[in-house]
Amino acid sequence: MRDVPPLVVTPGEPGGIGSEIVAKAWEARRDDALPFFLIGDSDHFLRMTAGSTVPVQRIASPDEAQGVFATALPVLHRPLPAPATAGQFSPVTAPWVIGSIVEAVDRCLAGEAAAVVTCPIQKEALYGAGFEFQGHTDFLGYLARERGLSADDVMMLVAGDLRAVPVTVHIALKDVPTQLTTGMIVTQGVVVDAALRRYFGIATPRIAVTGLNPHAGENGAMGREDIETVAPAIRELQRCGVAAFGPLPADTAFHAEARAGYDAILCMYHDQALIPAKTLDFHGGVNVTLGLPFIRTSPDHGTALSLAGTGKARADSLIAALDLAAKMARAAV
Repeated sequence: MRDVPPLVVTPGEPGGIGSEIVAKAWEARRDDALPFFLIGDSDHFLRMTAGSTVPVQRIASPDEAQGVFATALPVLHRPLPAPATAGQFSPVTAPWVIGSIVEAVDRCLAGEAAAVVTCPIQKEALYGAGFEFQGHTDFLGYLARERGLSADDVMMLVAGDLRAVPVTVHIALKDVPTQLTTGMIVTQGVVVDAALRRYFGIATPRIAVTGLNPHAGENGAMGREDIETVAPAIRELQRCGVAAFGPLPADTAFHAEARAGYDAILCMYHDQALIPAKTLDFHGGVNVTLGLPFIRTSPDHGTALSLAGTGKARADSLIAALDLAAKMARAAV
């Protein structure tokens, strides 16, 4: 088996908890862990982690991370354009945040990093600087396509034994019935099936599909979407060789006995997937973007501005994201 390069971590919102959780993730490193390096401002990192004893070493290239990681956090130093304050965000630093993501993707595509692990961004700050994407997921898909690569970006939340995919993501609930299509469900189901085979070692993934309406519509009594949109998608997935089934009433699809019957579940809207995922493992959930020409994972939480600079932020989710990225990278070799 050839060597797996290190993981690359992006800093996220500089006024948030990114620096602190990266420091705690480095402190929790194990001998069998895949090394990671941070793209960021090493001076800002040290200011934001002043209460810790994490040593930092600037590196000139990712291939130096392996030799550094055991004794210091490797950092590709990229100075902030302006000082950032704990607990505050500003559009002034948004280009720096975006630039770190772009560089991480390019490092990964160049084979210098095995996967991208992103710390949380403050989308309000990015929007103030002209950012036009819903978040990391669609931005990463855009970056891949901009480089001439194919990408069907799909968000999957991993929490314990649950892998949940919201087919529609950051849109108003009132818009879901009009924006949800059979084609969207089919595309995402095919991407999930391929990813579970490649990265998770599941030979024949079982993919459950929820209904949109309560009780999956009760045969049209509570809306026709499950009959006219969801059910045809399941039949098409089955014709594509995907072991999909449903539509299932969402209120009975997430208890332990139900979860034992599938390897992933496609959910029709954001909260239908994220509420059970965050209930099962609030601190350790991981956000994975499937369908990209590179691996990307992230903590399943936000920037937690109110915790920034307090030393109280938990790194469980980032540690889980790093572990999952390493597992996926090793499976892809």
